[in-house]
Order: sequence, then structure tokens, then C-alpha cells
Amino acid sequence: MIAIVDYDAGNLKSVEKALAYLGEASIVTRDFKEIEKADKVILPGVGSFGTAMENLKKFELDKVVKEVTAEGKPFLGICLGLQLLFDGSEESEGVEGLGILPGDIVKIPDKPGLKIPHIGWNSLTLQNDGRLFQGLETVPYVYFVHSFYLKAKEETMVKAVTEYSVNIHASVEKDNVFACQFHPEKSSTTGLKILKNFAAIKGGAC
Repeated sequence: MIAIVDYDAGNLKSVEKALAYLGEASIVTRDFKEIEKADKVILPGVGSFGTAMENLKKFELDKVVKEVTAEGKPFLGICLGLQLLFDGSEESEGVEGLGILPGDIVKIPDKPGLKIPHIGWNSLTLQNDGRLFQGLETVPYVYFVHSFYLKAKEETMVKAVTEYSVNIHASVEKDNVFACQFHPEKSSTTGLKILKNFAAIKGGAC
């Protein structure tokens, strides 16, 4: 069973539908016990970093997220869910992120001819043998919707990058924690393969 964390940040149903299409059982929940007993956990989300952190704390979900990641349970952050795993974001100055992974979220710089937010399909450059990308074509295309991006502090955990005004860390992996800035649930067959790869990952201590 895969628990999809519900903290009023949207984008839950599309993740649930994608998993159902793959034949993976999932539950959308903010119940501690459901999340703790799940085999894997997904933290999706769209919207503001500050509001999202406020909601996680309001429902005390920040605690259970830190608990399940610390115990080695496979965990996937999607879009805003990726950003929340890090230390903080320029979008919400002074708001601390979950701090599970080292890095910062910064605004995509303006560049002539490029619109912000970055919305639409873009190619990934894969690196460092990411487990989410096993069996994919060399240059997969995925769907993005974001105005802020990750600058990870550890290059080895960056498994995919994309170019949009700057070099964007588009996917990271460290031990049992995985995260994508793009939306695999909206990325057609490529995204479904990424979710399938996540669903196949075995849990265990870090």
C-alpha cells in the first residue's frame, strides 16, 4: 500500500489515478497510523511553500514525514513535495522546510523569451544512475509546472537535470528518499514508468 499524504496542497487525485492505472493500491490520507503502516509514501503538492509548511505543521504531518523517512521507508516528493524536503525557499523567506535533504529552493531567473512559471514538457539529462529512471530512454520528456527550483548541496544525489533559464536539479535520490520537480503523474508513459520504478523499490533502513 502506498500512502499519499493529504495536507490540502492539491494534486492528489491525479497521483492516485496514475497508481491505480499501474495496479498499485494507494490511500489518500493524513492519518498517522495509515502513513506509518504504508509500504511507501508519496508527498505531492502544488502551491506556496509557506502555506504548505503551515499545513504540514497544522496537521502534524511534518513529524510523520520525518519519522518514515528516517526509518528507511521509500518516500517520493513530487513538485512542491520535492521543495518541502529541503531547508527553505526564496518563495517564503524565514520559513523552514523539512530539512530532510540538504539544499535550497530559489526563484528561476528571468531570461528573454522564457516565461515564468516554467510550464510544459522539457527534456531530462540523466546522471548518477537514478533508480527512478531505470529502463527509460536516454533523454526522457516530462511535464513541469514551477517558478522555483532546487539547488541541491550534494551533486551525487542529483539524478536528473533540465535546462530552463538555468540548470535545474529536476530529480534527486538519497538512500530511501526520492523527489521530482516535474509531475510523473502528468508525464504520460514516461511518468508512469517512473512511478512504477518507485513502486518496485524495496524498503529498509538507510
